[in-house]
Amino acid sequence: MPNHLARETSPYLQQHADNPVDWHPWEEEALRLARERDQPILLSVGYSACHWCHVMAHESFEDPDIAAVMNRNFINIKVDREERPDIDQIYQTAHQMLTQRAGGWPLTMFLTPDQKPFFGGTYFPRTARYNLPGFGELLERVAQVYREQRQAIAAQNDEMVGLLGRTVPTQATAGLALDRTPIAAALEQLKGIFDRQHGGLGGAPKFPHPAELELCLREGQLRGDREALEVAAITLEKMARGGIYDQLGGGFCRYSVDAFWTIPHFEKMLYDNGPLLRLYADAWLVTGNPLFRRVCEDTAAWAMREMQSPEGGYYSSLDADSEHVEGKFYVWSREQVRELLDEREYPVACAVFGLDRAPNFEGEHWHLRIAKPVASMAAEQGLAEATVQALLDSARHKLFEARARRVRPGRDEKILTSWNALMIHGMAHAANVLDRPDWLESARRAVDFLRATLWSEGRLLATYKDGRAHLNAYLDDHAFLLAALLEMLQADFRKADLDFAVAIADALLARFEDREAGGFFFTSHDHEQLILRPKTGYDNATPSGNGVAALALQRLGHLISDTRCLEAAERALRLFLPQTERHPSGLSTLLMALAENLCAPDVVILRGPRAAALPWLRALAARYAPARLSLFVDPSLTGIPAALDKPLASAVNAWVCRGVSCLAPIGDLPELLHELGAG
Repeated sequence: MPNHLARETSPYLQQHADNPVDWHPWEEEALRLARERDQPILLSVGYSACHWCHVMAHESFEDPDIAAVMNRNFINIKVDREERPDIDQIYQTAHQMLTQRAGGWPLTMFLTPDQKPFFGGTYFPRTARYNLPGFGELLERVAQVYREQRQAIAAQNDEMVGLLGRTVPTQATAGLALDRTPIAAALEQLKGIFDRQHGGLGGAPKFPHPAELELCLREGQLRGDREALEVAAITLEKMARGGIYDQLGGGFCRYSVDAFWTIPHFEKMLYDNGPLLRLYADAWLVTGNPLFRRVCEDTAAWAMREMQSPEGGYYSSLDADSEHVEGKFYVWSREQVRELLDEREYPVACAVFGLDRAPNFEGEHWHLRIAKPVASMAAEQGLAEATVQALLDSARHKLFEARARRVRPGRDEKILTSWNALMIHGMAHAANVLDRPDWLESARRAVDFLRATLWSEGRLLATYKDGRAHLNAYLDDHAFLLAALLEMLQADFRKADLDFAVAIADALLARFEDREAGGFFFTSHDHEQLILRPKTGYDNATPSGNGVAALALQRLGHLISDTRCLEAAERALRLFLPQTERHPSGLSTLLMALAENLCAPDVVILRGPRAAALPWLRALAARYAPARLSLFVDPSLTGIPAALDKPLASAVNAWVCRGVSCLAPIGDLPELLHELGAG
């Protein structure tokens, strides 16, 4: 018989609906049962693309004997961390405090009936190995401790709740000035941990860290900091040549298990690919590296081909596993490649993809990466580079077509507002930079889907699947969507998108801001009460909600002259200033907001005939200017804010505003580019 997860929309929860474990979703019924029966809660948090989540499920949750122990001793609650990031944040933090180790997924936490954690870990094997106890043995021991050591658990819980509370900044420090000091300190930190040989920040495992790389790219280019620029450019090139990037189908996996970007955990997450698409477009503008443009083209194609639903929204992720084997869909034997390619293609593919070297994956298999650049291959063979590139492109196409006939990894088809916003932002920005109307249309379809399906009567919802939108939206949903809409307005100004952006900003300020202390809570004022209400400024796999909120509200404030937005953003910056001084590189998104607080972005409003204005827009989009908003506002639009309703002209006029001051209208494109420092 299915357990209580059968009615859930989350594919991850549905994967566990037929377990012999009596799983509940996180809901009041399960929490009430724990209180009434005075039983501890076994909280298991994961997500559908997680390899080790699958391993623990197959080993333990599908085992009737293990399930019997769980059902006898615990109220078992299964949570999709992608639908309930609020719960995940709280108990990941608690896990780190209890174990003094970083968390991860699957997260396995044991709670008292009042939701307070008293023991936890991540993956536990069915039987003892990896220096970990067997899960069945652990369950019996935890149940015994709960029965026999209630007083000690209560004392620990009181201390834990106090420690958790101290993670929430509550008051801005008086007298601290907003200046560039933490930005400079962050850049020095990032340079200090930069792997100059292989790219990336720190050692294995290596994550992309798009927020930190964006800070380096911005500051490096805008301020002439060559070393900071190299941190971004070298890392992006090494990633693009590595196995973390899908060399056949485009898109990035979540992270590399080694220091060389060669072997990833193979899940592909929407939230990585949206920011990376945007970052690679900017890196192409700065460096002119054609590899970066190709990454944009292939990643955007992947997003539209494999991740966009017929309704318009983007799906969440692709699994690491297929046929219960991690990476099976992606890896190759030499014989498989040789059979598919002709006598001219095979030597090129073999050398470029590293098949002429030792296998880099299990069972005499290779995961493809760029082991030898095309230019080097051409020089060695005495061939024209274009000839080698054409042979490689042909080989890639044949391998891609053959791979498409394999059993595909599972796809998590729920549509998350926050992750969709990240991809919309990336697609719209890359479309604008590279002049790709098809990418912009993809982003437009996703925006329209979110507005029609996950927004109603001033309230945003977090997730959608199978015709059902539900769950109270979080800070990230609002902040990321506001930033995405501002990007859409620059790529193609639609009044409906501006109205949507203003409404989202209103909801963000009304429902999330801490007006007394500053900053924004992760959950809304009317959200379910949990043991902690997080308010964090740190970037993780996704950018900080507070950082994106501050950045986007500032930009909207300058765009439509709304002082509420500007003041709320500054309150957030002041609240987190002490954290930026202690660990500046961890708050890179907030530091980008700080930079724009100290030097307001240029706002360029173009007015005039649309056809005549398009070359102006293209010229602006083709120049790297991360602290500039450039919009064409069609003369036919009515009911737009006064700050955008500039006087019309028979020819194109550009209105340039910086903060509260605006220049006289400019009617000559070279003069405009000179004024913006982009000539």
